[in-house]
Amino acid sequence: MPNVRVKPDTLDEENARFAQAPLRQPVFLNIVPKSGSHLLRNILRMFVPVEQQYQHDFIQWANLQQHRAAFDPARPKLSWGHLFLADASVIETAVARRVLLYRDPYDWVIARARFFLSEQFLGNVDHLKSDAVSADELLTMMIFGLPGKAPSLNDIYEMNAAAWLGARVHPVKFEDLVRHLRDLGGDESGRFFAELLDACGIDRPDDWRERVAIGSDREQSGTARENLTGIALELPQALGPRHRALVDYQAPGLRALLGYE
Repeated sequence: MPNVRVKPDTLDEENARFAQAPLRQPVFLNIVPKSGSHLLRNILRMFVPVEQQYQHDFIQWANLQQHRAAFDPARPKLSWGHLFLADASVIETAVARRVLLYRDPYDWVIARARFFLSEQFLGNVDHLKSDAVSADELLTMMIFGLPGKAPSLNDIYEMNAAAWLGARVHPVKFEDLVRHLRDLGGDESGRFFAELLDACGIDRPDDWRERVAIGSDREQSGTARENLTGIALELPQALGPRHRALVDYQAPGLRALLGYE
């Protein structure tokens, strides 16, 4: 698996400022890579005792058997990762409350490209940071993948998102999460976070807005867009018509299934 370098956060210390109720059941945050992993994780860390946060690693198929303790019902933990649906992943997480976070595939293409170009990402695709690769070419590679090096958009979304919609999950769109963060005082935002916390088996405390604001502070996320460094290639703010068509060709019906059409 690639190496991701991020600066440490201070959320464990922030967590101690609040009265924390213990988890009664394991909770697993399953997130499509580059869809707000640190954002959702950091928000929910503010509602769970630090000793019940499974901070050893992002749980994925390759390391699932090493981290089965995250799902021990006798010792409930909040854990997170990028886990595709398969027999072992369903069985190991069966006792946990599952939250599924994903983002619009059109925006995901740019987010993935930006991350691959950053100094925070070290893997087998570092050669893509060469000036021999144009922005259009890089975005195309993010859609179709690189044989033996990086899976395609459809491969990732098929098993990390679409397949889980046929299982027991509480689905969350990244765009909805961001929209409600911008209006924490609104009634709609209150309902959104009440449902999210309820899906995790967490009673919403009166100070939930302050906790969410601290957890969502972008300075606490080493992979937030503005905290990525070393990006020399200029990428578009939004995916253009040609690359949107390529996404639709490579993963037909995906955006509609996820609720974007």
